Amino acid sequence: MNFTNFGRYILLLKSVFRRPEKLKIYLKEIAKQMDYVGVGSLGLIAIISTFIGAVMTLQIAFQLVSDFIPKTIIGSVNRDSSILELSPTISAIVLAGKIGSAISSEIGSMRVTEQIDALEIMGINAPGYLILPKIISGITMVPMLVIISMFLSITGGYIGGSVSGAVTPAEYIQGITTDFNPYTITVALVKAFVFGFIITSVPAYEGFYVRGGALEVSQASTRAVVISCISILACDYIVTQLLL
Repeated sequence: MNFTNFGRYILLLKSVFRRPEKLKIYLKEIAKQMDYVGVGSLGLIAIISTFIGAVMTLQIAFQLVSDFIPKTIIGSVNRDSSILELSPTISAIVLAGKIGSAISSEIGSMRVTEQIDALEIMGINAPGYLILPKIISGITMVPMLVIISMFLSITGGYIGGSVSGAVTPAEYIQGITTDFNPYTITVALVKAFVFGFIITSVPAYEGFYVRGGALEVSQASTRAVVISCISILACDYIVTQLLL
């Protein structure tokens, strides 16, 4: 059964990436989706990232009990863990809940009310028109949100450390600037690109093939979020294994 679903998912993606009928209509829809995915999620990502950065600093400081380990290590550990793991993965899981359920509900509602059938009767490539703008917005805006998340997470660590007295501002800044490897940013952005694709394509598939009524649409939304989260964590491991 899972192989059947995977096959249908691949065939749906094949339909999605066909040549658009009217580029102007697609561009308008892409801009609308970018606003929803990117700008609409900015506040949520900002709050989560800042608090996670602050909490990470406090926890690292709590675990550093030895006087032989310099306090600057707090900034280094917070920087690397935020860039490589926390910002891409936590942001993606939060966005899977927010954006994934909305995409699945929207397309699922169109399916059960026969709006997708009407589009196909008019000769419009329904998967391309409904799903392609969402995927493009996902693979462009999620990496941008992750970049903002990295910055705010490190800033949150600075604020948390300064306010609590766990680490002085000078030690924290020295920590985040010492032995920085820019390749970690590349790894994080590759993860964000993959996660952006999963967050938009998996819920779109669940919504597109839903059958029944309102109950089935809600079940498809729940299933979309669960499968997206599992896929994100699996791909996180695979990308980390390949690139590090």
